[in-house]
Amino acid sequence: MKQKYGMIDIGSNTMRLVIYELKNEKSIRQIENVKVVARLRNYLDKNEILTKKGIEILLDTLKSFQVLTKHHALEKVNCIATATIRQAKNKQTIMEIVEKETDFTMTVFSEYEEAYYGFLAVIHSTSITEGVTIDIGGGSTEVTYFQNRELVEYHSFPFGALSLKLQFVKNHIPTPKEREQIEAYILSQFNSLPWLRHINVPIVAIGGSARNMVQLHQNLIDYPLAGVHQYEMSHDDICQVKEHLDLLPYQEIQKLDGLSKDRADTIVPAIQVFHTLCEVTDSKTFILSRKGLREGVFFGEVIKRHEDVLLTDVLAKSLRELMEDYEMDEEHVKQMSELSPILFQHIRSSHSTCLQDEDLNLLKRAAQVFYLGEYIDAESSSQHTFYLLANRTIDGLNHKERLKLALVASYKGKSTFKQYIAPFKEWFTKEEYKRLLIVGSILKFTHSLNATKRNVVNQLEVKIQEGQLFLTAQCHEDYRAEEYQTEKQKKQLEKVLKLSVHLRFTLI
Repeated sequence: MKQKYGMIDIGSNTMRLVIYELKNEKSIRQIENVKVVARLRNYLDKNEILTKKGIEILLDTLKSFQVLTKHHALEKVNCIATATIRQAKNKQTIMEIVEKETDFTMTVFSEYEEAYYGFLAVIHSTSITEGVTIDIGGGSTEVTYFQNRELVEYHSFPFGALSLKLQFVKNHIPTPKEREQIEAYILSQFNSLPWLRHINVPIVAIGGSARNMVQLHQNLIDYPLAGVHQYEMSHDDICQVKEHLDLLPYQEIQKLDGLSKDRADTIVPAIQVFHTLCEVTDSKTFILSRKGLREGVFFGEVIKRHEDVLLTDVLAKSLRELMEDYEMDEEHVKQMSELSPILFQHIRSSHSTCLQDEDLNLLKRAAQVFYLGEYIDAESSSQHTFYLLANRTIDGLNHKERLKLALVASYKGKSTFKQYIAPFKEWFTKEEYKRLLIVGSILKFTHSLNATKRNVVNQLEVKIQEGQLFLTAQCHEDYRAEEYQTEKQKKQLEKVLKLSVHLRFTLI
């Protein structure tokens, strides 16, 4: 039986129950996500006491979650609470009531814990080595600075998207004057941290407000790829979303695609926070991590069992999981990973000097997932491979890198490549386009050298001279199937390289 793991996140704006399936000791897959807009922040009175009504809403929501945790027969459910419960003067009473009336024991995170677990989520789901993280909740905002994947600084600000709205906004959305007041307040808060000013590193955001801003931007520009994880925005992109919202009445904001209806009255203050942070830090890049506090808590538990987990290569782990999910033949992958760099290096040194180290890295990654779409249908494996890789979250890759991987790992021929890349052509320079073609054709050709997946080729000898490529494959078994497929495939390589390809197979 597959093990399940439950997490309840009691935030100031929303409460969530998320159920994960443990794929192994170090990774999880979300199978259930239930959200309730409880807005507990609204029930924290001026004396910082969570009112009776607020406690009733908390208990009622937890009891509704309990129905699901029992249905899934969960042995372990982490129940965590953040800013509103943390700031409530009657916190201890609330914890005791929850433990008495539900199946759950509530843990209230400190400011440090909330910041730390957000940081853990970022470094385990991206390949970014240095940056500033930000998590805007309903009642607090956590920022951290990390370098070489280690936490250096952290701070929790006493404002969130909902508390900003309650403090500054009289109606549903702020007036121009209220926006100015919000901006001045946020600026003074951020400027109180010397380490944050002019740090000029990428900003990595987690949480629902950041996710909604990204979705709004994607809809504004008719973004052609699916997914939001590691989506990158510039400061100008944030300004574009901000200016678009500033022109709309509340009724229109509520109807926007990509914006959760329950965030319609808090999205403007939240975007102002992101906008101001970019200005204070001088950061040029804003990146979304879809993994947040809840995933960070899980990673924290993994670290307790595996101290070396922080050294894990995020992308390597993602590719390994893809290979497992789509039942890739590991011996075939190994053969392609050994043969394709040989051909690449000879072509690079003797013919296509435009090729770079990053292209070799791309080749090696794509070899691991080449034609993984065969798992769905062998006849249309190229199409399935491109769609799956282009539209699936791959931790450690931004969207352009993910698209490159999809184009190379699905390579069938020049015409199919042109079809796949057409909606994204403006993303690439002519040189990048050419390099992708070469890397894809090398990988497809190498795939043919192991057509029967018997690893019959022991050694590859390559020579390029006078516009001709001579390739000798030394084999230890019958190679006729491989010889047939490579003869059939070599014309694709010839078209891309503008070389005449000569093949020779020998038995050793």
